[in-house]
Amino acid sequence: MIIIEWLLLLFLIVCAVAVSISKNLLNSVIIFMSYSLVMAVIWVLLRSPDLAITEAAVGAGVTSVLFFLALRKIGRMGHKDEEEK
Repeated sequence: MIIIEWLLLLFLIVCAVAVSISKNLLNSVIIFMSYSLVMAVIWVLLRSPDLAITEAAVGAGVTSVLFFLALRKIGRMGHKDEEEK
């Protein structure tokens, strides 16, 4: 069980660095969403299901949807972004 926790913590660090380095905003939002889901799993392992549900709902759910809507609004999501390069 301890090995799984260390792997999840390592994945969180990798996600945090990847979000900071990523040039593509859509990839950054997807990495952020995976970060929130892994954080929810860690909260479950720490026996705190209320925080896990909140993290999954707000972090991976609502915040990601708002980011996707913002990217769509500014035109940085989808095929338009690839055509401009």
